[in-house]
Amino acid sequence: MMNLLQQALLTDQVELNAPERQANKQSDNKELGSRRLENKEPDSQAWHANLMLRFAQTQRGVRLVEKQHQGPLYVQKPFYPEGVEAPHVYLLHPPGGLVSGDCLSIDINVEHQAHALITTPGAGRLYKSRPDQRLQRQQVTLNLASASSIEWLPMEAIVFPDANASASNCIHLEENAHVIFWDVLSLGLPANQKTFDQGSISQNIKIYRKQRLLLQERMQVNDVNRNILESAAGFAGYQNQGVLIAGPFTTEPEELLHHLREQFTDCDEPLGITYVGEFLVIRALSKRSDLIRQRFVCCWSYIRPALLNRPICEPRIWNT
Repeated sequence: MMNLLQQALLTDQVELNAPERQANKQSDNKELGSRRLENKEPDSQAWHANLMLRFAQTQRGVRLVEKQHQGPLYVQKPFYPEGVEAPHVYLLHPPGGLVSGDCLSIDINVEHQAHALITTPGAGRLYKSRPDQRLQRQQVTLNLASASSIEWLPMEAIVFPDANASASNCIHLEENAHVIFWDVLSLGLPANQKTFDQGSISQNIKIYRKQRLLLQERMQVNDVNRNILESAAGFAGYQNQGVLIAGPFTTEPEELLHHLREQFTDCDEPLGITYVGEFLVIRALSKRSDLIRQRFVCCWSYIRPALLNRPICEPRIWNT
């Protein structure tokens, strides 16, 4: 199991007072409102892309009722391997990765009593930055109406040495809305024995309910703190890390926590399962990103029925 110092480095869960929460929310809204303006700046060397999806409950089940995209980021038709109430959607980004100046902006809206599962057909890539060191950004916003739910389950992202990357995730929940979210990062190119010895990566996950910040997770690696990659109290030499967040739960899911911990009693790599506020938070380190995904899929198979009252149904793309 992950020790307390490792958990502290991999997460920064904060409680904000009311003025701070409001200021944080206003800042997020300003950022979201300015994305499309930013993405229209002329730049022959950068690819900007926006995608907006809206899911709604209809007489024919949950449908993708609105889709807008700009640039090389889109989806094809939803798949329904578990029936009309639970569409599976694959995000497609033909370039396959981000270089300096690129920005992906993803906004997903799930209306009252609707549900959607979002994944990707392959790993994302954050390539080595150009000499100008411009930021490579991905911004994800999930807006969940009352009694709705979403599963955000992308494949891993590979952060190349000397990348300069930022990944921000903002989740807004109304009453009785639920989310299962995971993110897996591979720092450097472990298969090629290349470590993340240069560059920077910043990851931020914020979850709000009615403008109140419920949970915040942060992860940052740069020249100032790069020693945490090898530190026993940090990443301990592991180049792959992941976080899974699920909730909110009305009460602590003690039985679920017990079952999950039982699955990893013999795990030889750090994996911590905690209950933070109203959310179940799982953090993992590994020498291989695919092992983190396997462990998260195992956790998901227990969490999904408990939180969403839905049996396990893996997206078909995971098996191709």
